[in-house]
Amino acid sequence: MRMSKLFGKRLKEIPADAEVASHQLMIRGGYITQLAAGIYSYLPLAWKTLNKIERIIRQEMDAAEGQELHLPALQPVELWQQSGREAPFGDNLFHLTDRKNHVMVLAPTHEEAIASLVAQHVRSYRDLPLRLYQIQTKFRDEPRPRAGLIRVREFAMKDLYSFDNSEEGLDAAYLDMVKAYKKIYSRCGLSTILIDADSGAIGGKDSQEFMAITDIGEDEILICSSCYYSANVEKAVCIKERAEETPILEMEEVETPGMKTIEEVCQFLGTDPKNSYKAVFYMADNKFIFVIIRGDLEVNETKLQKVLKCNNLRMATNEEIAAMGIVPGYASPVGDVYHNHVALGITIVADDSVDMGTNFVAGANKEGYHLKNVNYRRDFTADIMADIANVRAGDRCPKCNGTFMTQHGMEVGHVFKLGTKISSSMNANFTDKDGGTHPIYMGCYGIGVGRLMAAIVEQNHDDKGIVWPMSVSPYQVHLVLVNKDGGETEETADKLYETLTNAGIEVLYDDRNETAGIKFNDADLIGIPLRLTVSQRSLQNGGIEFKARKSDTKEIIAVDNAVNFIQDKING
Repeated sequence: MRMSKLFGKRLKEIPADAEVASHQLMIRGGYITQLAAGIYSYLPLAWKTLNKIERIIRQEMDAAEGQELHLPALQPVELWQQSGREAPFGDNLFHLTDRKNHVMVLAPTHEEAIASLVAQHVRSYRDLPLRLYQIQTKFRDEPRPRAGLIRVREFAMKDLYSFDNSEEGLDAAYLDMVKAYKKIYSRCGLSTILIDADSGAIGGKDSQEFMAITDIGEDEILICSSCYYSANVEKAVCIKERAEETPILEMEEVETPGMKTIEEVCQFLGTDPKNSYKAVFYMADNKFIFVIIRGDLEVNETKLQKVLKCNNLRMATNEEIAAMGIVPGYASPVGDVYHNHVALGITIVADDSVDMGTNFVAGANKEGYHLKNVNYRRDFTADIMADIANVRAGDRCPKCNGTFMTQHGMEVGHVFKLGTKISSSMNANFTDKDGGTHPIYMGCYGIGVGRLMAAIVEQNHDDKGIVWPMSVSPYQVHLVLVNKDGGETEETADKLYETLTNAGIEVLYDDRNETAGIKFNDADLIGIPLRLTVSQRSLQNGGIEFKARKSDTKEIIAVDNAVNFIQDKING
């Protein structure tokens, strides 16, 4: 491709709304252009890279016995009502109404559609196992699209679905997909780690995420310094340090004038925050939730939402809190509110830390007062007790007692063991050898292709531009003509472009009438791995100049040896 004909312009300035490197560089390099918030057009350079990423994905999915198909993005809402997932997806699910007033959705994922399809074609255990995949457009009405291709509303995803007649078959499919994903990321030049993750609205019993470690990642990851265990902060568990335990004392009310925060109260009373209770209030599907957690910990809202099995969770307002007879800042799990919480419609949820110690400080539900020596079981109990606390750096690993450290990562793949959750609701069943009917065991495995491209850029760039791995670069060689004069230099460059192209080498040829500085800056910005420069100086020195994008070293190679030289570099 001649750059004089390439669609898309390079920009010198960083776009004002581009916060992360991949967004900045792909806009400046002429890879993507925003049409609306979270909606992007892929220009020719990006499209070539996406096609190469998709080719790698297809090769590994086919090698893992996947069969490619294509499912509709436009689906009747009844499918989502049948599976019970319309409500959990909430406002992220695009709805539209056709001319016959039939409500449709734009699919954010395709479990319903694929399960419905398999239900029509699978009858016997002999029809299983099956592994079906597609690369298809998905739609999610993200409330805050950000960071270019990292969080968008329309995106391409590879999603494979496995169907088995036993849990053991599902486990085997899951492991095969994990292995295939590792190969995909390696071939794309991306470094990833596999972590435990929350299943979210997709559901299922187990899930893991592949994370690309990067400072701009939205996800906080807990990584044990001593063993293999790592998890998203939404899923991570730890060994909680027990608070001080002394003989249980009688509860007493103490004055704490104007002191509402844990820090203020504990400092005033000379108590460690570990030996205090914190009250936090939520509305879960319009039901009032009173959360009690130890004062040194924070509520993990993802864990809480999972425990409550609710679709919508938000903090309660001061007005909602006061309507329950609770005094904000001095709320108490003890007393009238506790004794009447059932009648008031309040659900009390306690983190398991509230029972790890004795003689805690808690609110008295009275302005300016707290209670000392509050103890779980004796003074109050919870409707639900579970681990609903955030894990932090320095906490201890439940696998080996090691210490957690934190890093930020970007999700580039997610694998789920759905089990029979979707198949049961969609009547995707099989008959066994004895004629019995059972729901099919399903797994789903997704990779966002555009997000994967952004992650590759995040891990492969410098202050000059992108540094593409050879396997996914839009072109293999960037050929630069210096001094477009119609003479020997231009003739040599034109002939070299033709020779390399005829040899099957992918070449982007900068034949524009621009200065050498502009051309070299654009070459660094675009990020193609190998650069060849034809200039009067290089010809006088015996050939053409070669430079790898990752290196500052330059060398002169003979024109006649260019094809063999470049092929060796590509293969290397």
